Amino acid sequence: MKVSQCLLVCVCTLLFASPALSDAPYHHLHLTATDAAQASAWYAEHMGGELAGDGQMVNYDGVLVIFFVKEDFPGSAGSSVDHIGFSFPDLAAKMKSFDAAGIKILSEVRDIQGKFKFAFIEDPWGTKIEVMQDPNLFGFHHIHLKNADPEATFDWYEAAFGGKREKFAGMLPALRYGSVWLLVQNSGGAEVAGTSGRAIDHLGWSFPDLDAAAVDLKAKGVTFTMEPRPFRDLKIAFIEGPGGVSIELVQPADQ
Repeated sequence: MKVSQCLLVCVCTLLFASPALSDAPYHHLHLTATDAAQASAWYAEHMGGELAGDGQMVNYDGVLVIFFVKEDFPGSAGSSVDHIGFSFPDLAAKMKSFDAAGIKILSEVRDIQGKFKFAFIEDPWGTKIEVMQDPNLFGFHHIHLKNADPEATFDWYEAAFGGKREKFAGMLPALRYGSVWLLVQNSGGAEVAGTSGRAIDHLGWSFPDLDAAAVDLKAKGVTFTMEPRPFRDLKIAFIEGPGGVSIELVQPADQ
C-alpha cells in the first residue's frame, strides 16, 4: 500500500471515532479566472444563477461561485476536483446555445438509462463542466472528485461535514449536501494533483461556530493549513482533504 493511501486510512480511522459536529451546508466554490467580472458574467449567462458581490460572483440558490484572479494556471482536469456540474431542463437546446457561443465542447450528449443526460464542456479558463439534464434538480448540481480510494474519501467528507449518503439516480454512490451532490470517481491508480492554484482552487463548507468546528475537526486528525481568523465580515479557515483538495471553512457574518 502506498504511503498516501496508508495516511488516508489512518485519517479515516480517526474520523470514525466520533460523528461530525453538525451537518455543514455546502457554501461556495472558488474558481480561478483572468477577470472576475468577466467570469461571473459568463457563468450567469451560460450556467444561470444571479450576479452577486458587485458582479464579482454568482449565486446559485445560496451556493456561491467566486473567482480568484490570476494570469496563468492549470485547468481542473487532472486534479483531485476533476469537474463541477450544472443541470438544465433541456440539455439538447443548451448544447446548441453553447455551440453558437463558441464554447469548447468536450463530449456530446449521452442518455443514461433514461434517468439523466450529460455532456462535458470547458469554460474559457480551464474548468471542466458536466452539463446535465437531471429532472430532479436544475442549477448547480454537483462536485466530482477523483481519488484512488473513493469509499475512504466519502467517509472523510461524511465525518467532516455530515451530508446524506445516497445513490445519485439510484446508481452512483454519493453524498448530498442540501441540493449539492458530491461524487467520487476512482482515479484508477493515476496520480491526481492538489487543487490550490488550479482552475478549481477550493471547495467551501459553512459552520455556525467555526472555532467549535475546528476543535472537532482537529480531534479527528484533519489537517489545518490556515487557522480560523476574521476575514472582512466572516471568519474563515482552510483545511486539506484527501488528494490535496483545498477546503475553506466559513462562519457567515450573521452567525
